[in-house]
Amino acid sequence: MYLKKMGRTVGTGLSGSTSKSLAKGALSVAALGMACGLTACTRDYTLAYLYLTTSKSAPGIINQYTVDYQSGSIVQIGTGIAAGNNPVASIAAPNAKAIYVVNQGDSTVQEFTVGGNGALTAGTAVATTGNTPTAISIDPAGKFLFVTCRFQGANTTGAGALSVFAIGSDNSLGAATNVNIGNNPVGVTIANFNSTVYVVDQDPAAPQVLAFTEDASSGALTPVAGTTATTGFPAGVQPSAVAEDPTGRFVYVTDQAANQLIGYVVLGGGGLQAMVNGPFATGLFPVAILVDPRGKYVYVANYNAKSISAYTLNVATGTPSGVAGATILTDPNPVSIALDPALGIYLYTANNLANTVSGEQLNASTGVLSGIQNSPFPASGNPTSVTVVANGSHPTEVLIR
Repeated sequence: MYLKKMGRTVGTGLSGSTSKSLAKGALSVAALGMACGLTACTRDYTLAYLYLTTSKSAPGIINQYTVDYQSGSIVQIGTGIAAGNNPVASIAAPNAKAIYVVNQGDSTVQEFTVGGNGALTAGTAVATTGNTPTAISIDPAGKFLFVTCRFQGANTTGAGALSVFAIGSDNSLGAATNVNIGNNPVGVTIANFNSTVYVVDQDPAAPQVLAFTEDASSGALTPVAGTTATTGFPAGVQPSAVAEDPTGRFVYVTDQAANQLIGYVVLGGGGLQAMVNGPFATGLFPVAILVDPRGKYVYVANYNAKSISAYTLNVATGTPSGVAGATILTDPNPVSIALDPALGIYLYTANNLANTVSGEQLNASTGVLSGIQNSPFPASGNPTSVTVVANGSHPTEVLIR
């Protein structure tokens, strides 16, 4: 048993969140009660807050939930809060004080402040530099937000764009700056240690991953050596989502047309080299991916298979392999996946057609998932993304068995 610094997991395309954790999670609920009395520690039974964007109504609705410390079960807070039109992606700020939501129908991004009881307060929506935004990511320092857009400017055809937003000390968003990129970008993630931004470009003619080095001071992006803003690394048939392991050594991309997971080794300077023993089989139509913050497991949400595929990672090579009970059924049809950032053991999917959230508990020793009590949980119509924020200020360490 040892303590390990916890890495980040980023949402791609339809999903994403920033990882923190608390070492006090190793304490049992009973021990907490003995230590300080149930009244004083009541808030500790709320481990985190879960936010679910839904798109059926216009404007869309963000469902808000508390996450139970002991079981991982979730309970709704109020009746939800209005987002923009067709919210499709969300992510939490590293300081756990805000979440950001991409409104595809409005081509905007909106900041929501997380209150002391988990309730959200809406901030001003800020326009993207492109049309039809698709995915969101945030750098580890919480200084810049990156949003992919299918098209440039007000266009509805042609090449895509990447909007870069500066984040203020109060978590508010500044005006976006623009990077013109390849055709049909649908996913984005940011490296933990090498300041590299990876974008999934679902270009029918040349499916690829674009790679950019971020200037940590300005947020400016420069294509990594050997690439351009429109030419990157081959990525299967129809890449759909992207994530990176917490050490910054490996990148993983789902391919929804070929039903596969593509693994890459990160080279010096941020370049990518496909793993020689890949790609790796998934369920039908994989659309979202999550790398466990311990760097030990990968989870893929399969939309058509109504399932989660689970993999163990070889820590030396990054190679994923199946784990016991690797295929877990969810409600129809999972489109986003997130892990609680407090203990790192409760995993949730947003189920688009079932109008539910499914919850699973992750075994830190094996990676196996088991159903959370009372799962699935009801939600508003057509969930599109899920993100989880830790309750309060916690150390950034987690107990690994």
